Amino acid sequence: MGDSLGSARSAGAQDPGPEGAGFAYHPVERELIVVARPELAESGSPSGEPLESSALDIFLMDQQLALEPLFGSEARVREALALLPRHGADVPDLTLFHRVRGGEERLEELASRLAGLPGIETAYVKPSAFPATGPFGAKDDKADKDDADERTDEGRREKEGAVTPDFSGRQGYLGPAPQGVDAAWAWLQAGGSGEGVSIVDVEAAWQLGHRDLGPRLAGIVAGTPVEDLAWRNHGTGVLGVLGGSRTGSGTLGIVPEAVLALASVHGIGTARAITCAADRLTPGDILLVPLHRPGPRFGYAADDDQRGHIPLEWWPDDFAAVRYATARGVVVVEAAGNGAESLDDALYEARPDGFPAWWRNPFDPAAPSSGAIVVGAGAPPPGTHGRDHGPDRSRLGFSNFGTRVDAQGWGHEVTTAGGFWNRPGELQGGQSEDTWYTDAFSGTSPASAQVAGVLASLQGMLRTAGLAPLAPEPLRELLRRTGSPQREAPGRPSSQRIGTRPDLRAAVAHLVPRRITEGLAERFWDDLLPDPHDSATRLRLYVNGAWRTLGDPEPHVRLAVHTAFAGGRHTVRVRYTDDDEVVGVTVTGER
Repeated sequence: MGDSLGSARSAGAQDPGPEGAGFAYHPVERELIVVARPELAESGSPSGEPLESSALDIFLMDQQLALEPLFGSEARVREALALLPRHGADVPDLTLFHRVRGGEERLEELASRLAGLPGIETAYVKPSAFPATGPFGAKDDKADKDDADERTDEGRREKEGAVTPDFSGRQGYLGPAPQGVDAAWAWLQAGGSGEGVSIVDVEAAWQLGHRDLGPRLAGIVAGTPVEDLAWRNHGTGVLGVLGGSRTGSGTLGIVPEAVLALASVHGIGTARAITCAADRLTPGDILLVPLHRPGPRFGYAADDDQRGHIPLEWWPDDFAAVRYATARGVVVVEAAGNGAESLDDALYEARPDGFPAWWRNPFDPAAPSSGAIVVGAGAPPPGTHGRDHGPDRSRLGFSNFGTRVDAQGWGHEVTTAGGFWNRPGELQGGQSEDTWYTDAFSGTSPASAQVAGVLASLQGMLRTAGLAPLAPEPLRELLRRTGSPQREAPGRPSSQRIGTRPDLRAAVAHLVPRRITEGLAERFWDDLLPDPHDSATRLRLYVNGAWRTLGDPEPHVRLAVHTAFAGGRHTVRVRYTDDDEVVGVTVTGER
């Protein structure tokens, strides 16, 4: 397999981009989507007449356009739809969607004219999709920026040609909850490294020869990669988070034993890439969409600051593609987007001109759901890589939020393979992209990759145990019921939902009933000021001859335990699991 086909703000509130300046990515393509009335799909022409004499055919010939089925031949699509389980009955009819080729400079005009033809329900233009990555930091002025660039260049020159060190110690998201997702614990469990699970990453480019992407890389299953360094760095970073191989140097993926495959949106569009990827996967496998596109907030205009960018599923054909995938039992993980938007805003309830009459806002929990797991971006623990983006697990200012968002991952300070935006890696650079590393992969894109890795680990454990993998909806509920809770930050309350940070150990405990043991605490140990300072506080209770641990105790629990031991006339009864985790504390006493 060959190589790659402002002003300063408060912590966590920066705009996407290098030094807060925003990112520019090469647009892959805008798409003109035509939605036919059912009779067009059934008869092959808008009016039932032979296609060559139809008004549509005449219009296409006159405008030098081509119209093609978006999801492939009607026979193949109908066969695929017929094979869906009963819960796939609400999948939109994929045969109604078509794509116009040609006329790229006048797509809006063509959409308006096509919508008026017999047999055509409507037509709309989709903006280009972009990587949902970006936020890095804000600099006060250009001098600071130049100084930072010079320091980065000096560090990069020093490292060129050097042996790649082990960077896994910088990957705090791999560590125990609540700071991380507890991937290191999962690796000790059978199947926890993703054995038997396949993941397809849907975007536009990757550096396939990177040293961290080893024998588990299966190649490109759809589309053609775009030749763009920024896109390539993004794809490489996502793959590093997922499946960085165990080489003893470089970085580690959450599921280094999972099989990774790739689907490029370039040339075929986002919806077609999603269905092609889904067709290559089996129930329980993972399909990752770390992309977003400009929404209606600013008239669908792309801007480097990514404001107003939203998840792909808001567009009818992308919704249909995601729903098709989840109906097949494939777990779709989707970036919430870096638009700083409330997805609960009434703006998203209004059906845009050009969307079909049956469209409903997919961000509304009362509307039909795509079944995807939507991921927001939370702050990493303060002090990570010497930076502070706000309280751990608080919403980062760029992250979209709302009822539709299911879970969060680190949105800053993600150490992984690849370079930084359109540059060599600032952690390790050099002449070869195959040895680049970054500490600054940011956005809802790496956050969604982390959640995808967690789900692949869970599915691997289930499959290795001889159990059926979980379907998309139970996995979504599992993420919402377990994990480390979201925290508040100034101006970013927890009511701006991005969900919990996954906790693999807690998720497994929720799936597999644990034996609970009870006993009286003889003494206690309270980490009132933990070291390091950004780690969780722990209350340890000595029960039945061993220390049992309660992580992040609520203040009233801590006070009750202290009071009980200070007074001497109370007993502290503790319930704990086989792995010494305290799950219940009862204080009793006499007057």
